[in-house]
Amino acid sequence: MVQITRTRNRQTGGTVPPVPGQDSAGRKPSWLKVRAPGGANYARIRKLMRELDLHTVCEEARCPNVGECWEHEAATFMILGDVCTRNCTYCAVAHGTPGPYDPVEATRLAEAVTQMGLAHVVITSVDRDDLPNKGAEAFRDCILEIRRRMPGTSVEVLIPDFQGSERALEIVMDAKPAILNHNLETAERLYRLARPGGRYRRALTVLANARRMGGPEALTKSGMILGMGEEWDEVVRCMEDLRRSDVNILTLGQYLRPSASHLPIARYYSPDEFTELAEIGRGLGFDHVEASPLTRSSYHAWEQVDKAHAVRNQA
Repeated sequence: MVQITRTRNRQTGGTVPPVPGQDSAGRKPSWLKVRAPGGANYARIRKLMRELDLHTVCEEARCPNVGECWEHEAATFMILGDVCTRNCTYCAVAHGTPGPYDPVEATRLAEAVTQMGLAHVVITSVDRDDLPNKGAEAFRDCILEIRRRMPGTSVEVLIPDFQGSERALEIVMDAKPAILNHNLETAERLYRLARPGGRYRRALTVLANARRMGGPEALTKSGMILGMGEEWDEVVRCMEDLRRSDVNILTLGQYLRPSASHLPIARYYSPDEFTELAEIGRGLGFDHVEASPLTRSSYHAWEQVDKAHAVRNQA
């Protein structure tokens, strides 16, 4: 592994997390301003989601890139309902008691993929700690149904941690997704504040196990959202931990507070800082790093598979 000389005097968020109810980052910078979503493809996809009773994380998590991605006919489907059993303090997705499992959701999702003619599809879910195997079978069914209808479509899954269940992870990996993504999200020190239902080391173990189960051809991916109070050194340390888990693809983006009741923003990272972090990531050995203020887990996902494979082929 490449050794990194860390910049220890860089001030990113301080060692104290932001005060609840109070942003300390100031006014949103110009580089985070995006156009309101619209256009023919946006309207068509929105209508299709309603007709097939499907959810997208693009809408549920209030992604700033929804207009751009939907105009490129790319969407991240969110299965297993729109209510999460966990309550991460940075996340816009509703939490509480979810509805019953829908056994035909995979069929409707595959129909949407077919109608959209997608070459690459991303599937994620809310956490479903209430279900046997934490909903892993739903991921498997979606992968297999899409492959049956659209054999040339690659399927990326962004999974929860399944409470660390190796059996649940095996169910997903046996379906052979093109990419297995599980987001680390933030520094270990901030987990209790930002992600009380998760565990930092458990997330790393999920990724390492996915890589092991998938074999040498498997691609794994993880991401972080920055600006919740982490230090620069902690970001680099997280990147090193992800490489120790043999993660191939890394995404880094700016945290944007969904509402006044969510975790405040501690700091805005500049585009140049994201560029610097991307360079560090490539030096650590990631096959591909997607890093910018507006980057999210599935941002430009349709390009990342090819880029990661291209790097591997050059090695």
